[in-house]
Amino acid sequence: MQSSTTPCETEVLAQFADDLADVTDAMAMSYFRKPLDVEHKADLSPVTQADRAIEAAMREQINGRFPTHGILGEEHEDTRLGAEHVWVLDPIDGTKSFMTGMPTFGTLIACLRGGRPEVGVISIPPTGERWIGVRGRNSTLNGEPCRTSGLCNLAEAKLYSTTPDTFDSVGRAKFEKLSAKVGMRRFGGDCYAYGLLASGQVDLVFEMNLHPYDYMALVPAVEGAGGVISDWDGKALGLGSEGRVIAAASVELHHSALDALS
Repeated sequence: MQSSTTPCETEVLAQFADDLADVTDAMAMSYFRKPLDVEHKADLSPVTQADRAIEAAMREQINGRFPTHGILGEEHEDTRLGAEHVWVLDPIDGTKSFMTGMPTFGTLIACLRGGRPEVGVISIPPTGERWIGVRGRNSTLNGEPCRTSGLCNLAEAKLYSTTPDTFDSVGRAKFEKLSAKVGMRRFGGDCYAYGLLASGQVDLVFEMNLHPYDYMALVPAVEGAGGVISDWDGKALGLGSEGRVIAAASVELHHSALDALS
C-alpha cells in the first residue's frame, strides 16, 4: 500500500512552492506592461517570452532542489512524469490578460503525489494576493485562513467564467442553462476567480478546455477553503481529466450546479 506524505514532507513542499512563487512573481512583474514578443502555438493560443522564461526558471529551481521529481508545464517538455512527485506549472495563467495589461493573471504551482495534488498555489503578482492550499489543511490567503462563502442557494450564486468564446456548442448550452439559474454572472479572471471563490467573493466558476496546468493547483486551494471542485460529471480532477471544470462554494451548491447542467 502506498504510504502518504508525512506532515514534515508536505511542509517542505508547501514552503518550497511558496518560495518559488516569490521568484515567479518578481519575474512576471518585470515583464508586465512592457513590450512583449507574442507568438501563437499550434492551438492558436498566445505565448510570450515571459511565459517561457518564467517556466524555465521554475524548472531550474525544482530540478536543483528535487532532482527526482517530475515536471509537467505549459511551455516546455514534460520530464519524469512517472515519478512519485510531479510538479504541474503554469507560469502565466491568463496570458491574454497579461499581454493586454489586465492585472488578473496569475501563476499556478501544484505538487502531485501519486497523481493527487498535495500542494497548490495561486499567486496573483499585480495584486500581491497568494492562495496556498495543502491537502487536509485549511487554505490561506497571504498567510491567513480563508473560507468560501458557503452559499447553498443557486439562485443567489455569483458565477464566473473566463470567456464562453472557448466553449463548443455543448459547453455553451450548458453554461447558459447554469447561468440562467444564478443570481449574477461575470466574465474574466482566469485563475483569479478560483482564488476569489476560496475567499468567499465568488460562489461558482465554470470552465472548459482546460489543461492540467490550468486546474491542478486549484484543487487544494478550493477544497481547503471549504469548496468543491470537479469535472462536469462530479468526478475528481486529475491529469487525465477532459478539462471541463466546475468549482462551488459548498457541497450543496455544487450538487445544484451539476443538476442544472444535466
